[in-house]
Amino acid sequence: MSNAFDPKMVEALVCPQTQATLRYDAERQELVSKQAGLAFPIRDGIPVMLVDEARVLD
Repeated sequence: MSNAFDPKMVEALVCPQTQATLRYDAERQELVSKQAGLAFPIRDGIPVMLVDEARVLD
């Protein structure tokens, strides 16, 4: 079993705060919500879609 995130999965996910679409950042292993100004981490291939776990964008 692979721990890699499937980029196709991003099509099914939305930002939990704004319901906006997300952008996959492969380099940082994050899903970015530009509208909310948050980046949600991907850990062991699983996106952590909790606002409390998100990084605030610069």
